[in-house]
Amino acid sequence: MACSCFKISTFVWFMFSVCPVWSSLENEKFNQTFKPWNNESQKMKMIIRAHLMKLNKPSLKTIQSPDGDVIDCVLSHQQPAFDHPELRGKKPLDPPERPNDHKSNLMELENFQSWSMSGETCPEGTIPIRRTREHDILRATSLQTFGRKIQRPVRRDMTTSNGHEHAVGYVTGDQYYGAKASINVWAPQIANQYEFSLSQMWVISGSFGDDLNTIEAGWQVSPEIYGDYFPRFFTYWTSDAYQTTGCYNLLCSGFVQTNNKIAIGAAISPTSSYNGGQYDVSILIWKDPKHGNWWLEFGSGVLVGYWPSFLFSHLKNSASMIQFGGEIVNSNPSGFHTSTQMGSGHFAGEGFGKASYFRNLQVVDSDNSLVPLSNLKVVADHPNCYDIQGGINSVWGNYFYYGGPGKNQRCS
Repeated sequence: MACSCFKISTFVWFMFSVCPVWSSLENEKFNQTFKPWNNESQKMKMIIRAHLMKLNKPSLKTIQSPDGDVIDCVLSHQQPAFDHPELRGKKPLDPPERPNDHKSNLMELENFQSWSMSGETCPEGTIPIRRTREHDILRATSLQTFGRKIQRPVRRDMTTSNGHEHAVGYVTGDQYYGAKASINVWAPQIANQYEFSLSQMWVISGSFGDDLNTIEAGWQVSPEIYGDYFPRFFTYWTSDAYQTTGCYNLLCSGFVQTNNKIAIGAAISPTSSYNGGQYDVSILIWKDPKHGNWWLEFGSGVLVGYWPSFLFSHLKNSASMIQFGGEIVNSNPSGFHTSTQMGSGHFAGEGFGKASYFRNLQVVDSDNSLVPLSNLKVVADHPNCYDIQGGINSVWGNYFYYGGPGKNQRCS
């Protein structure tokens, strides 16, 4: 594979529980669709505003991003994570021992998010949080589903649900204490506001029933969540198969952020272009051997934060599966397969500069060391729409190309 011509800027990234809205509201009919908004009751408006007050913490500094986002610099101990009963009154933990990968631990952080391109950062002791606004909630189907992903990871037999389609590489059959990958960033086209396209890593334990635990991170284009078509760095977690726990980014108590220069949910820039410059982001998730929390690293040694071990049941111990790859939602618009793209929107066979890729896939073993994969399997549940091809070489280690255009002559 000829790799001498590619230009890669390495940055890195990565997942939570939607905050139940207060027990007094549990009997409200939140499952009703929010549209049309001109018929919305005053009571519902008040509930939404109360929820916004709970999500948006007091800010020491506000940064206006050129893409329209508002970034609030919130004291680290006042972030949403510390609304959790087990975290109230506590502060973020110190960094853990990093997995051994026999490479330099030099900390490098490149500007890869639009909000920080001007050089603006949040002060030490604060974290940047993308402000949630009323129109963000109004785009959701309901207040109950706002910030949540109603979906299960693809099973080994590729059983899917709710119109979610995948092209993934995965390893299973062992105990895993984390994983790392570099993920190519694109801006795929989305057919309508209720669909999304993402590329991510899943750290999974439990059965694929109601006890499923996952930690997820990557980039996604989701007009319903963000109101635009920019690829955005995101995280997610759940401990009960996406039923009542877990959420995107910092939209609930769970993930504890420790970094003041990375905004989860913010747009990534630059992105890759067809036959042009290629950009990828590196992500590492691993379990701290001392305290058992799951940490997220972005780039070379730059920590974003951690998921406390008490959030999980099975992941209190280890993961039983790691998945890497792409996912889209197909709502079958007009009765046909969606034209929402996965990855670059081109099939795996087109290769470098045209198809999207994951490279340098590794897992963390019981000795807290990063090791190459020995049994990577690749599978696509709708190969005429989105496919995947794996390989291994001395430059990229384990890698695969994946993606596709969705609706085409063979996919209708």
